[in-house]
Parts: sequence; structure tokens; C-alpha cells
Amino acid sequence: MRRSLIGLLAILCAATVPASDHADQGRVLENMPAVEPHRARIETINRNLTERLEELLPRLMRETGIDLWLVINREYAEDPVYLTLVPEPVFAARRTTMLVFHDRGEEGVQRLTVNRYPIRDYYEPAWEGGDLDDQWRRLGELIAERDPKKIGVNVSRDWPLADGLTASLRERLIDALSPELRERVVSAQDLVIRWMETRSPGELQIYPHVVALARRTIAEAFSNDVITPGATTTDDVAWYIRHRFEELRLNPWFQPYVNVQREGTIYERDAPFFGASGILIERGDVLHTDVGICYMRLCTDTQEMGYVLRLGETEVPEGLQNALRIGNRWQDVLTGEFKTGRRGNEILARAIEVANGEGIVHSIYTHPLGFFGHAAGPTIGMWDNQGPTPVRGDWKLFPNTGYAIEGNIRAQVPEWNDQWVQIKLEQSAVFDGKRVLYLAGRQTEWHVVE
Repeated sequence: MRRSLIGLLAILCAATVPASDHADQGRVLENMPAVEPHRARIETINRNLTERLEELLPRLMRETGIDLWLVINREYAEDPVYLTLVPEPVFAARRTTMLVFHDRGEEGVQRLTVNRYPIRDYYEPAWEGGDLDDQWRRLGELIAERDPKKIGVNVSRDWPLADGLTASLRERLIDALSPELRERVVSAQDLVIRWMETRSPGELQIYPHVVALARRTIAEAFSNDVITPGATTTDDVAWYIRHRFEELRLNPWFQPYVNVQREGTIYERDAPFFGASGILIERGDVLHTDVGICYMRLCTDTQEMGYVLRLGETEVPEGLQNALRIGNRWQDVLTGEFKTGRRGNEILARAIEVANGEGIVHSIYTHPLGFFGHAAGPTIGMWDNQGPTPVRGDWKLFPNTGYAIEGNIRAQVPEWNDQWVQIKLEQSAVFDGKRVLYLAGRQTEWHVVE
């Protein structure tokens, strides 16, 4: 039988007591509301969309120097940014859908749609219908009437999320423009990234709730309610998490993963990852899981650690507890280097220098979070590259952006004959311009299976 909601929250709150100034968001879990049914989510999502379109988009268009932005896509080949620009309920583009954003200065950004199907209350219809040739002709007329200096389109060599305009649609767009206007077509790459990475005030209100749902599910999975040592496998726990998300009407963006480290199973200190999956969970095992969900259009990415007590044990061995403390210190080192305007590669280099100076054996692979689990923004290390990441690692850090503070430390455990153990941690956080705040706390105590 599952724990009651109150019991689960008590366990999770105990695991998220702040250990530093960077973890002062743990108490948002105390009064967590239930998951909204799909129909009830629409009002919140669309209210946040309105806020983004009316307040955020004009600022970002001016910041990036784009005075006319086009988002053009077709059903079955949607631009990744498209579903972040239209209201719920929506599942796809309809036929060929064209969104036009024109910055008119003091008059604000005009939002138009050249589309057979209107997007009421959000976009002004600019075409009364006809065949596909008529649609493209009308788009060309609209652009010519507004005579923009820069026409931004979603093409990018280096950023997949900013590369949503297909080759054939780009050809048709160029054909619809005069030779003079064709010269003004530029990549909207920077605008797309800034739109995708920036969280609005409304989104920041609900993001802790989203993250807490993921953490709460991990707390439930790493408990005796789910795990029977000697009978439950890692795959059983992974599928339990998956099915629990389905029960809660939450969408995972990847399959949950569970693995174990075990005394006597030796890994080289510098191996990228420790642990085995697809095996029976035994007493004395160190557990690890990696899960991610999307809810209210916001995604999470979370990794936490658990321990299965041996017979006669009443608490986690001190060596493992110390390893988690080292992991928390590593998090503080990394997030302490987050400064507005710093590039991802610079944050990485500074954090590595400090951590190495403290003797922490570690690896950093932190990435942005938002509308996607692997979102737009600065890359801060990769598991297979602890040096600079070209282009995406050179993106600067901006306020009100979300991150998965992800990486691992390796420490020797005296109780395991000084065997190396890997503590793999990942917590969803936001950078507010001055400091990193964990959206629903962070793990500072082990999940324990008795």
C-alpha cells in the first residue's frame, strides 16, 4: 500500500532541508496541491502564455534586434518553438501555419496568423482563406506592408531548438519576398534561445510544484512500499516510477532509470558512470535513479540516491553519508560560480578549478531546463567532455533561467574497504540573476529502504 500524501511529503521534506544558501526553496513542498486534471491545466498554461507574449516577447525582440519574426511550420513537422507560442489545448500545427510577430515600437508587438484555422484571442487573423499559393502570397504582402529591417526565421546550424524552419518552407518564403526583402532575412537563433530559456513570473510560481512531484515520486519509489530486498529488481522500480507518473497524469520525457552499486563490484575511479541495472536489489546496495517529467509545459530532470539497510543496520554507513556531503559541497562549488553574463564554459572552468583545489573527484554535465528537459541555454560541461563546448558552451548566463544541476562525485567508503562509490546528483534549479535556488529543495539525506 502506498504511503499517504502527508507521509510522502514528510519524507521528502526531511530529504530537502537546506544545506546552503543555494537550497532555500525546500519548504515549498509542505503544502503541495494535487496534480490538476488536463482540463484544469489550460487556464494556468494560457495565462502564462499571455504573460509571455505581452510582456516577455517584446523585450526579447528588441534585445536581439529582430523587428519581424516568422514561425512557419506544417502538421507532422512542427517547429520546436511553435507549441510554446500557441494556447492549449493544442497538439500540432494545422496544415501550414504561419505566425507573424511585428514589433511596432511604442505600439507593441502585433501578433498575426496566416492560417486557415484561427487562433482566437491570441493572434489576429490576416488571411481569409484560399489555396496554399494564396496563403504564401498573403504572407509576402504582409511582410512588404510592414517593411521590416530584419526578418527573423528559425534556422540555426548549432542550436536544434532554433532550427525549426524546414528547407522547403524556407524556399517558399524566399519566393514570396521581393529581392530587397530577401536580403533582410536573418537567423532568429538568439531570439528563439532567449524565448525558450527565460522563465516568466507566472512560470516561476508553478515550477516548484512541478519539480516537487518528481522528487515526491522518487521518495515513494525508494521506500519499503515499493522495494523488497531480494525480490524487487531495478527494472521493477523504474517501471513503478513510470506507472506512477501515468497515474498522476504526468508525462515523462524519458524512461526512468534505476541502477545499483554494490560492495565488491569494483569500478575504476575515473570510469564515467558506476552502477548496474536489470538486476535484483539486495541489502547493502546503493540505489540511484534518473527521472524527468513535463507538466504545465515545464520539464524537470532529477537524480537521487538511496541505500538498502543490511540486517542489523539502523542507519546509512558514515562513509556513504560523508560521500553525499561531498556531493552537496560539489553542488555549492558549481552554483557559486553562476554569475550573470558568464559563459557556460567559464562557469565550468572556474568550478573545476575550485573543486579540484578541494580534492573533490567530480564530473560536471549541467544543462538548461524549461520547455524541454534538454533545453536552450548555456551548456556547462558534458559527461564526455570536461573542457569547453563550442558555441553552446559560449552562451551567456541570463537571469530567470532554469538548470539541471547535474554531475557526480566519487569518494572512497571505509566500510567498503575504501571502494570507490559514485554519488550521481541532479536537481532542478533556477538562477534569479544573483543566486541559484533549488526549485523544490535538494537531497541532503539518503533515501533509506529498511
